[in-house]
Order: sequence, then C-alpha cells, then structure tokens
Amino acid sequence: MDVSRVRETMGPLFDVWSEPAGRAIEVAPRAWSVCAGVVNVGVIETSEGLVLIDTGMRNEADRLRALVREVTSAPLALVVYTHGHIDHAFGLGPWLAEGAAPRIVAHRNLVERFRRYERTSELNSEINARQSGGPRTWWPETAADFHRPDTVYDDRLALRLGGEEIHLRHAKGETDDCTWVWLPGRGLLCPGDLWVSVCPNAGNPQKVQRYAEDWADAAEEMAALGTAAMVPGHGMPVTGADAIRERWLDLAALLRHIIDYTIDALNAGRTPEEIVHGLRLPADLAAKPYLRPYHDRPEFIVRNLIRLYGGWWDRRPANLLAAPVAEQAREFVALAGGAGPVVDRARALAGDDLPLACHLAEWAALADPGDAGAHRCVADLFAMRLAAETSFQARGIYREAVTRAEQALTAARPRRGDGGGPGREDLPR
Repeated sequence: MDVSRVRETMGPLFDVWSEPAGRAIEVAPRAWSVCAGVVNVGVIETSEGLVLIDTGMRNEADRLRALVREVTSAPLALVVYTHGHIDHAFGLGPWLAEGAAPRIVAHRNLVERFRRYERTSELNSEINARQSGGPRTWWPETAADFHRPDTVYDDRLALRLGGEEIHLRHAKGETDDCTWVWLPGRGLLCPGDLWVSVCPNAGNPQKVQRYAEDWADAAEEMAALGTAAMVPGHGMPVTGADAIRERWLDLAALLRHIIDYTIDALNAGRTPEEIVHGLRLPADLAAKPYLRPYHDRPEFIVRNLIRLYGGWWDRRPANLLAAPVAEQAREFVALAGGAGPVVDRARALAGDDLPLACHLAEWAALADPGDAGAHRCVADLFAMRLAAETSFQARGIYREAVTRAEQALTAARPRRGDGGGPGREDLPR
C-alpha cells in the first residue's frame, strides 16, 4: 500500500481512521478490534467459535484474517454484517477458503442492497472510485462476490453462542440496513458505521438517502446502555462508559440541531441555498474532535434533509425544466466577451471568493471546451479547493475536477498566441 498516496487522498481523515491499522486491539477479554487498513472488524472469541462483526474489504481480506489469526485460532462460527457497504461486508473469502462455514446474519434490507449493487455496478464503481481515489475494481463485479446472509431479521434479534447473548438491533442512519450489536455480558458495543469517529456520514452528495433523525434516535438508545467498550466502524476503539455515553449524546445533539434548523427553515419558506448557507453549529459541538467534518459535512446533511422533506427542486423556477448547463454557460460567457475575460475574472476572484471563482471557471470551460486557458483555470482553482478541504467526500469530487480538466488540456488549443493563459504561478497566494 502506498501510504503517502492514501494520505493525500483521504486528507485529515487518514490520521483518524488509520491509527488502529495493522493490529488487533484487545478491548475486553477475548474480544478485539481488528483493522487491516481503515475498517474495523469486531472479533469475539466464544467457547463455540469466533464471532466476526463485519468482514472488511475484499482487497484487505487476507491481511485481516492474518491479523485475527495472530490472536486466536478459534474456528469462525458467526458473522454479523452491520450494513452492506463494500468496506464492511465483502471480506469473507479467505475465511471460506480456510474451510469456515459460518452462519451469516444481517438486517433484511441488506439483501435488497446487494440486489441494487448488482444492478448498478458501473454507477457505484464510478462513484466509489471518485470518492476514495481507489480503483474501480474494488467494487463487487459478479454474484460470487456477494456472500449473502442466511439469517435476516426485522427490528431485533437475540442470538446465543458459547453461552453468550448477542443482541442485534436495526437502525436507519448511514444506510437503511444498519445493525448495531450489543453483548451485555461483556459490556461491548459494535455499532458499525453509526459511529465513525468524525462527523456522521448522514449527507454524502453521491449516495442514496441517509436518515439523520433515525440515527439520532439510535444514538440516544446506545448512550443508555452503559457500554464499557466500543468497536466503531472506523477509528480507534473507545473504552469507559462515561466517554462512550458522551460521544453518543453529542452525536445525537449535533444531528438534532441540524434537523430542527432545517425543518424550521423549510417551514419558514427559505430556499435550499438560503438554508445551507445559513447553518450555524453550536460552538461546543463544533469543537468536539470526534465530530470534525473529515468525511461528511454538516452542509451535506442539510441538503440530504431537504431532499427527504422537500424534494430535489431548488425553488428556482428556471431550474425546474432547465436549459442544458452548457447552453447557459455559452450565453453567459458570450455576454462577458468570451472565455478569456471570464477566466481572468475567475483568477482575480480566487483569493477573495474561491467558490465563486470556481463557478466562473466552470462556465468558461463549459462554454468553450476547446479553450486551454479555461481548463487550466478549472484545474488550478479546484486544486486550491482540494488543498483547503477537510471532507473526504468533497475532496474526491474536487480531485476528479482537477483530473478531468488536466485531461481536457491535452485536446484544447492555447488560450492566446503566447502558448497559453496564466499558470499556477499567477494564482493568489
């Protein structure tokens, strides 16, 4: 693994999620949090065999199994999927090759998720490559890549293995098939991606609907458990009942603030843009290190709530059945006198209002796809956005904008007779 490349791709999230990587951390007697890269798997040894809470990623599966085998040789008896994302439910292959035949349990909605993934493999390959910077081959490609559950449940399910109680509860949050796992005899909680050690992933501009209100409900329920140790979906394990309770209550408070603000603003007739730009977080919650916007952003959560409660229309009548964006850009750029003046204005704005400058650069490139100066401006300005951005989700989109603009340069003409327009050295510092 090229660690420097992964660090550049993930940004600040790398330092949060990679900290437990490459080791098995004992969180309770005969219970470990095991991380081969950025995803945690809960490993519980019972007298009747191992329980795996998630199985990790396909491309990290061999390493994960090897890490587990460093601490226990018990046979695999039970697998619980906390949800069906590719980093949590696709690493079972090496265990099956070892000869394991575990019972696999998940929420009923996970089955439909797998069906949807098979139908939309190309779409999801593209989305995940853009978001993570990883290869498209990370996405499952054939039916054989999906290790489906043989037991599904609806709201809750109690299991027993080796004399231990294992309680499964359904929640909606990052997905509609979330399961959180509670072992009362050990005081151990495995919440999957309901806890990811940063701002909850309840927005995500490229993915299906998230469920912030249900997530807050689940957080408050888990806060009341009196948990001694927690193996999150990502990030370091957490121990101590007070610390764990505080984290869940803070997460719930953050989500409820965003939910209440958004619904109040919708009821007041404010437009989506006004709502997003008007969001202000309570200072005490914004300062919490485990709520930092390193994966999702609060603004994305607002937009997801607007979609949930108010649909996709942005309340601008011209955008309901809009003209193609490229046609809009051509008219705007023609009024400005061509792509050159728009690019010059974008570069002049970049030091004071980079988001607005990026709009101008995009319009110039859309209006005149053959203009190298426009594409160079897009690449430069979005490189600035990327350098300043903390959110993993936003970073992936900005990174692709830079890549596409630089690819377009190869087919574009120089902006001026001198061989091209302003370069990176002309950007404001």
